[in-house]
Amino acid sequence: MGFARGHLVGGNCQLETAAPGTNHAANVRLVAQWLEDGIPSLICVDAPLGWPVPLGPNLAAHTAGAPVPTVPNQLFRRETDREVKRRLNKQSLDVGADRIARTAHAALGFLDQVQTASGVKLPMAWSPALPLAAAGVIEVYPAATLIAHCFTASGYKKREQVAERQGILGQLATVLGMPEDVAPMLASADALDAAVCVLAGFDFMAGACQSPVDTELARKEGWIWVRTPG
Repeated sequence: MGFARGHLVGGNCQLETAAPGTNHAANVRLVAQWLEDGIPSLICVDAPLGWPVPLGPNLAAHTAGAPVPTVPNQLFRRETDREVKRRLNKQSLDVGADRIARTAHAALGFLDQVQTASGVKLPMAWSPALPLAAAGVIEVYPAATLIAHCFTASGYKKREQVAERQGILGQLATVLGMPEDVAPMLASADALDAAVCVLAGFDFMAGACQSPVDTELARKEGWIWVRTPG
């Protein structure tokens, strides 16, 4: 888990800080403190924030030993997962059939605790036009954002892959203002991914991301906000 913070300056995005997380309580306090200054904020979460619509009814009606009539890709993947695959040829993990479901559960709990600690409501954001003095949440996917920007999107996760993370930092510097201290991002892929989440949020605020065709479905399942390539 990593955390990063950026701000908009004259239509550009400045990355202020990016670092790996510490312990859960400290992570909640950190994000809550960021929200307490009253500046309109967008929280970009690298985790699914919803589940496939067909999953619940299928499981509720199922009994042990009986077949499941819905095909796996419709049961375990959301429309946004299929859309990212179609547009970017990048398959996100199946939130209905993988350990990523635990990550989704933890992320939703984390947001709830941040909301309680800060006193700031955190609704999902569906448009870049956030109300004044408001905060919103979007789901993002760092690998997809890197691909959409034609940046390196793999081969940098291992601790020893410092040179690879250095290369991605160089690419990010072409679209983000970078902080003086980039050491945490060189040392940690989690911190680097958090910085990419800031870029994804910048893309969203710039109106560069693909919106869902079926808004009602997206509001139920969640939506990965990623820019249109090019």
